Amino acid sequence: MEFVLKNFKTELTVTRLANIHYFEFTPNFHTTDDSHDFCELVYVDRGRIEISSDNYSGPLEHGCMIIHDANERHSLTCDEDIAPNIIILGFECTSPKIDRMTHSPTPLSEELQKMLAEIIKEARGVYEPPYDIPNIKDMKKRRDFAFGADQLIKNYLQIFLIKVLRILEHIDQNNGIRLENLIQNGGFARIGEVKNYIDENFAEKISVEELCFLFNTNKTTLSKEFKRIYGHTVIDYVNIKRIEYTKKLLRDGKHSLTKIAYMMNMSSVHYLTSLFKKYARITPTEYLNSLEKRFDG
Repeated sequence: MEFVLKNFKTELTVTRLANIHYFEFTPNFHTTDDSHDFCELVYVDRGRIEISSDNYSGPLEHGCMIIHDANERHSLTCDEDIAPNIIILGFECTSPKIDRMTHSPTPLSEELQKMLAEIIKEARGVYEPPYDIPNIKDMKKRRDFAFGADQLIKNYLQIFLIKVLRILEHIDQNNGIRLENLIQNGGFARIGEVKNYIDENFAEKISVEELCFLFNTNKTTLSKEFKRIYGHTVIDYVNIKRIEYTKKLLRDGKHSLTKIAYMMNMSSVHYLTSLFKKYARITPTEYLNSLEKRFDG
C-alpha cells in the first residue's frame, strides 16, 4: 500500500500586506476618520490611546490590541500626558473569524507580544524606511532581503492571529474564565491550550512531563497556573475527564469495564476501578446499581 498524503486545512490566510508601522506619537495627537479595504491591527506598546470605530469606541491600554475590519471607520486619539508607542499593521485576510477581534480590546500575553515583535523585526528587513510616518500609501520593498523573510512575515502573522483566536474561543467556551486570568500577571499564557489538549486526548497516556515539553513550560509553572485557573491539578483534571467518560460509556451499556480500561490505555480494570472510586466516591458497580434504582423508581 502506498503512503496516503493528507492536505492541510487552511482556516485563516493573510493574502497581502498594506503597511507595517511602529509609531512614537506625541501626546494629544489624533487621526481623522479613516477606512480602507483591508484590516488594520492596532497594538499599544507604551501608554494608552482612545479608539473610535464602528465596532468599538473606548480606551486601548498598554499591552492590548484591537483589529479594525475592512471598510470599518476608525480613528485614534493619544493621551494628553503620555506619548504612546503604537504598532499599526494593515493586512488583507480571508477569514471571517477576524471579526471576533474587532469588537473589544484583547490583552496580549508575553508570548504573543514577542511574536508581534518578530513580525516587526522581519518587516524591517523587507520594507524600506520610513516606518513612523502615517498614511504611507506604498511602502517600498528592499531590492534584496534575507531568504524567506517575506514569507516569514506572512506565516508569523497568520500564526499570531490563529493563537489569539484560540485564546478568545477558549474564553467563549468557558464563560467563567476571565481573559486576564489566562494572560496577566506573568501567568502561563497557553494554559487554555493545555486544557484543550487534555480535553481532546484524555483517553491517551498523558504526563505532566509530556505537557511541559509540548507547551514549552516547566512543572512548577504548569501546575501552579492550571490549579489557579481551573481549580484542579493537571493529573486530577485528566482523571476527572476519564471518569466522566467512563460514566458515559457505562450508561450506554455497550462496553465492559475491561474494554473501557483498554480504550483509555489503563493498565488494568483494578486501576480504573480505584480511580473511579476515588473521584466518583463509589465503585463502577455501585454507580450502575444507582442508575438502575433511579430508572426503576
